Amino acid sequence: MELFLERLISGLTNGSIYALLALALVVVFRGTGTLNFAQGELALFTTFVAWWLTTQSIPVWIAIVAALVLGFVMGALIERTLIRPVQRRNDMAVLIVALGLFTGLNSLAGLLWGSETKIMPSPFPNGLDDYVSIGGARLYFDALGVWGALIVLMFLMTLLFKKTKIGLHMRAVADNPESATLAGVRTSRVLAIGWGLSGAIGALAGVLVTPLAPQQLGLTTMFSIFIAASAAALFGGLDSLVGAIVGGLVIGVLEAMLTGYISVIGGSLQQTSALIIIVAILFVRPNGLFGTQKLVRV
Repeated sequence: MELFLERLISGLTNGSIYALLALALVVVFRGTGTLNFAQGELALFTTFVAWWLTTQSIPVWIAIVAALVLGFVMGALIERTLIRPVQRRNDMAVLIVALGLFTGLNSLAGLLWGSETKIMPSPFPNGLDDYVSIGGARLYFDALGVWGALIVLMFLMTLLFKKTKIGLHMRAVADNPESATLAGVRTSRVLAIGWGLSGAIGALAGVLVTPLAPQQLGLTTMFSIFIAASAAALFGGLDSLVGAIVGGLVIGVLEAMLTGYISVIGGSLQQTSALIIIVAILFVRPNGLFGTQKLVRV
């Protein structure tokens, strides 16, 4: 039972990280209908900035706030200067720009900070004795901090979309941008804010996951996490905040259990096995567990 709880805790922690990045993907998709392939590298770049600030004797929490602000600004600028002009032409152009950003941000991070692995300090206590015992299994405080961050973020995002004017405008633009524009909604401003929020959420995911990652902070740290987060968003529904949370947690637990109980599964095969199961589920429900099916009148 203790071993099962340890694997469950590990799966929920990894799943919370996947869910954070999946939320960033959902925020962009709800506003633009685009899957942002540069989301992981944007998170990586802002995490490098946070790490660099800590090397300048800046407290880790201030460095994290700076990374979130930078993520918001970069996301908004990317939408305004790169995505918006090409989106008027076709969606494939947006995909090409996102892939270009993927390689560009990764290369820029390598140019500025090198390819050597960095040690990102954790914002939470992460010593060997910093844990609580649950049924004999250890739940470390840094993992608990990731869970708490996910809960708080989900609460804030729910308030944003249901209780604020800008959140209502974002929902209107996602449902029908033409009608929203005719109703007086400043669509361009809403889209920029959506991309900015996505960048900030991605930055939060990056600075929280890096201290937990076995390889710490490197140029490939976010790649596998982005793949799992994309699968989580697809599994839960690309337009559903709840679906991103559920999808991330399911994938995290699934990976942990597959690795723990099926000895031949590990590494890349671990992710492949989880993705195969998810693809099978999507054959039954193409829009994901919580995704909405859009009806098109002809």
